[in-house]
Formats: sequence, structure tokens, C-alpha cells
Amino acid sequence: MKIGFAGLGSMGSAMAGNLIRAGHEVTVWNRSPDKCAPLVAAGAKQAKTPADAANGELVMTMVANDAALEEVVFGTGGILAATGKAAHISMSTISVELSERLTQTHGEAGRGYASAPVFGRPPAAEAGKLFIAAAGPADVLALCEPVFAAMGQRVFTLAEKPSAANVVKLGGNFMIMAAIEAMAEAMTLCQKYGVEKASFLEVLTGTIFNAPVYQVYGDILVNERFRPAGFTAPLGLKDMTLVASAASSARVPMPILGIVRDHLLETLAQEGDDIDWSAIAGAVSRNAGL
Repeated sequence: MKIGFAGLGSMGSAMAGNLIRAGHEVTVWNRSPDKCAPLVAAGAKQAKTPADAANGELVMTMVANDAALEEVVFGTGGILAATGKAAHISMSTISVELSERLTQTHGEAGRGYASAPVFGRPPAAEAGKLFIAAAGPADVLALCEPVFAAMGQRVFTLAEKPSAANVVKLGGNFMIMAAIEAMAEAMTLCQKYGVEKASFLEVLTGTIFNAPVYQVYGDILVNERFRPAGFTAPLGLKDMTLVASAASSARVPMPILGIVRDHLLETLAQEGDDIDWSAIAGAVSRNAGL
């Protein structure tokens, strides 16, 4: 399949690489062109603009935030300026509002659109083991099946309305942050009573909390492995801000959200932008006098 891929951060590069290895004809674009080089060496073509990457059957985007995606889609040389009619699959974590705007504008342009954000950190992306939450028209999602198979271990098809996938992704990222917060608080409590974090985690994951989010992030918290960041605190704050916006629009109180946002802000103030979002554990332990 002829596929365009825009956005080559740690996640996007791994995802595009899996498409190349699966035998797809991939054209890549990134705002910083040098990031295209490894993929070009692996067999991809390099596009000068997102529009140049959008002349096949699909064009996929994996960018940092709403503003970046708006530039890729609506900017000069953006996807909507392409002469071809590649369906656009947004795999970024974006706002519900932007997803609804993209649905409308792509429809007006006669171009298919679907949302397919992913769950998983960079190692999962490299291994082709992402979980994909997909929503959009049935014909567009059917076209994506072999592409998703190259990148993920399971696809959850949610609805024909693309924004359904975006709200699921935001809800999931909120739950990851809430789990990190809860583990950090419980570990800190145990430490104050002389129980090592590793011992607590062994009990936790060996009994009723034996799930990937507790295993992966629990290990990070025990070893305080916050650099290099797998998912940076600024991106975490961005996502929690999107959750807050969606919750406000729907009149949904989310008191835990306020706590994790404040701890993200404290972490950024203390540690800078290159820290993993799980480093909010440091704010919990500092506030407890550890």
C-alpha cells in the first residue's frame, strides 16, 4: 500500500519503520527534515511537504499537539492541499474539538478521515505492539486493517464518529496518570514506615494489580528512571489540559485530574522539560518530606 507518514518523533519513527518492514511503500515528512534520514535509508521516500506525502491511499499523522496537526493539515503545503485523495488517519493525542473540526473539513474536501490514537510507549511502538483505538467510517477503517496490523497487537473499533477514539485516548491517559499518582502515594506511605518501594511493588503486581500499567510504571517509580523520558512531562500536561477541556465542555467533575495536573506543573518547575511524566512521584515524595 502507498502510505504517507507525517511526524517522526520517537513514536512516529518507530511506527513508520514497521510499515516499511511490512512491505508498504512509505513516504515520510517531518518538520525537522533530518529525522527522515534513517527511514529513507530503510527504503522510504522523503516528501518536501505534508501534501506531497498525501498522494497515496493513506496519509498518517503522529504529531505532538493540536497546533502541530493544524499546521500539517491546514498550513501551506498541508494535507488538504494535496492533489490526491488519500484518507487521513490521525494517530496523535488531540482534542475532541479538533477531531470534530477535522471530520467536517475532510468531509467537505471529499477526503476520508479517521482517528486512531495509540496506547504504548516507544518500545511497544518499535516492537509493533501498540494498542490502537480507532473510530471513523467503516470503509476508511477497512483500508487501514493491514496498516494497523503492522503497528499494533490489537485494534479496538469504537464508532463511526472519529472523535470517539480521541475521548477514549484522553480518558486512558488520564487513568495512566491517576495510576502513577496512586502508586507514588502508596509507595511514599510505605517508605515512611520503612518498607522498600520494590517490596511494595512485588506485592502489588503479584496480587490484584498485575497489569501492564502497574508493572511498567511501577518499575520506573522504584528505580526512579525518569530520564531519558519515554513520554515527557510537557506532553503529559498537554494531555491533562485536553482532558480538562473535554470534561469542562461535558460538565464532568474530575477532582483527581486537578491533583495530577498540579504535580505535573510542580515537576516541570523543579526538573525541566526533559523529564518523564511519571516523575510526578518526586513531587509526592518531596511533599511527604522524603
